[in-house]
Amino acid sequence: MKRTLYNKLIEWKNSEKRKPLILKGARQTGKTYLLTQFGNNEFEHLHYVNFQKNRELHEIFTGNLTPARLLELLEFVLDASIDIHKDILFFDEVQDCPRALTSLKYFCEELPELALVCAGSLLGVVHSESAFPVGKVSFLNLYPMSLEEFLEALGEERSLQIISELTSSDSIPFVVHKHLMEMVKEYMVVGGMPEVVSLYKDMRENRNNAFKQVRSKQNELITAYMGDFSKYSGKVRANEIVAVFESIPAQLAKENKKYISSQVIPGGRFSKLSSSIDWLTGAGLIYKVKITNSGELPFSGFTKENRFKLYFFDSGLLGALGGLSQKAIIMQNDLFATFKGAFCENFIAQEFMYADSKPLFSWANNTSEIEFLKEIDGVVYPIEVKAGLSGKLKSLNVFSQKYDSPYRTRISGRNFEIHASSYMHNYPLYLAYRFPLQD
Repeated sequence: MKRTLYNKLIEWKNSEKRKPLILKGARQTGKTYLLTQFGNNEFEHLHYVNFQKNRELHEIFTGNLTPARLLELLEFVLDASIDIHKDILFFDEVQDCPRALTSLKYFCEELPELALVCAGSLLGVVHSESAFPVGKVSFLNLYPMSLEEFLEALGEERSLQIISELTSSDSIPFVVHKHLMEMVKEYMVVGGMPEVVSLYKDMRENRNNAFKQVRSKQNELITAYMGDFSKYSGKVRANEIVAVFESIPAQLAKENKKYISSQVIPGGRFSKLSSSIDWLTGAGLIYKVKITNSGELPFSGFTKENRFKLYFFDSGLLGALGGLSQKAIIMQNDLFATFKGAFCENFIAQEFMYADSKPLFSWANNTSEIEFLKEIDGVVYPIEVKAGLSGKLKSLNVFSQKYDSPYRTRISGRNFEIHASSYMHNYPLYLAYRFPLQD
């Protein structure tokens, strides 16, 4: 399945100051598949090293980490010559060999002409105890498949063409809008984990059975993630991480979605759970959206450590973790009724992260709340997620009047509309990743 990050990999390959690349992403987001496809397509030969499958490879990195020595030993083990100008070397499951991570510093300094890429579970890479090559590597983020990638995987070329070519002066025919909103529902059930999307694609002709198989696979992935918690954090700490992980659906189902630590474990305090929250955030499994009480920049200057919302990294897994029936989404006319609207908020958070990987912020002041604030070239844009097709815009109006926003944006089930005279922009859910649309 095609991933849009492939274009970023091409840019990395052609960079004049290329460093070893680490592809970051939660487990099972397709890192190995993407880098293997990239290596086979763009280089003479791909030399693949898996530190989890072949433990003997770890011995190579126990001595000195001079690149010339390491390459000589790798060529012996792989029984292949490595052309440093035409080939690519791929360290997979690199979290299982911390010394291999450390060696990237020396490959950067002493052998920059070699194309070297790495992938591995962030649960291990982020929390490695070995010396990390700070400043000597490049990073790219691979998230679960976005709605755009999901549509392409299911052969929705016409729909994709319409929304990819849309400008702020265009309109979307109702029949197209209705179809895309139904596709959003499918995406929310399936999510963007590549293995799950592939399974759904193959079984889609029988939707009911397909959704059952999808949920079974999602539950398997959740079990695997929880197994990793103990592996990389220790048994005692893993209990708190699991508690935070499992609390996300209930926290999002509240009217006020601010994260409340006391509702996670008896006597729970933010100071007790903060490291577990940061651990899951660093592992790419949750998105931490800080709540600012000001519309001024920088947003981070007006936040407090214990005021934030947590969203899940994949809507499909969120539904599975919360035990949400697939029919509750597919048959629900008002998507925003699900989890009191937070299911759609979670989807939008995913799309925003996919679009630019920037930290997300929310705004709250007294009784007013804006779900997301976006800063673009020093300008602040308030974005409110509304329930259903209508609803008052009190919070948007309060914010815009106070901070003189260029325009207000509502993301909902409504069709795409730009009202220049009232400075109001209506985006349907499926266009969130394209905000802001240009002429």
